Amino acid sequence: MSATTIHFVRHGKVFNPDHLLYERLPDFHLSNRGRRMAEATGAYIAANPQMNTVAAVYSSPLDRTRETAGAILEALNRVRAERGEGELELITDERVIEAENEFRGKRIGHGEGALWKNGNWKLVLNLYKPSWGESYRHIAERMDAFAREKVAQYPGQQIVVVSHESPIWSYRHMLETGHPEHWMFLRRTALASVTSVTYDNETGRVMSITYVDPAADVK
Repeated sequence: MSATTIHFVRHGKVFNPDHLLYERLPDFHLSNRGRRMAEATGAYIAANPQMNTVAAVYSSPLDRTRETAGAILEALNRVRAERGEGELELITDERVIEAENEFRGKRIGHGEGALWKNGNWKLVLNLYKPSWGESYRHIAERMDAFAREKVAQYPGQQIVVVSHESPIWSYRHMLETGHPEHWMFLRRTALASVTSVTYDNETGRVMSITYVDPAADVK
């Protein structure tokens, strides 16, 4: 039986001293700790013989995901060079981008421009259309469209996809429960963590979902 595994990786910690909701804003890069997280996850993937044979590495087009994917590619390409294989290059795809956020640029916490002013906090309680405006279902469905395309494109292989907390968890929740709606504070998608989904190539059925947090101890 042929199966494809997609390893969905959340990006590392972002440098955000003003505590803004950066969403899809440009120029939000990994912090020093975030780079170490990405390197730790890259090292974990490269050292794992069940993962270091990936056929491709994808990411959302945002800075933090491309930088995380870059660290993973460096680790993988070192292993590939030892095996006499050519280098992988990063491929970006809009379908795995961060959720659209109506409050991008707002500050989390207190002070001028804080998210919680003027009753905006009430929108967070709406599970079907959260504060960012894009529904969980739309997020999960675009992730699924990407995944199903890649399962057909890479039969019997595996790929790495660097994305964001909300898309990864919304998609996982839909696969596990049949609906993507969830309470955001109960997500299990740590920074630089890996959520691996394996699909049967003949039926498209999800065979397994596993989760690891290689950067948990990175300071």
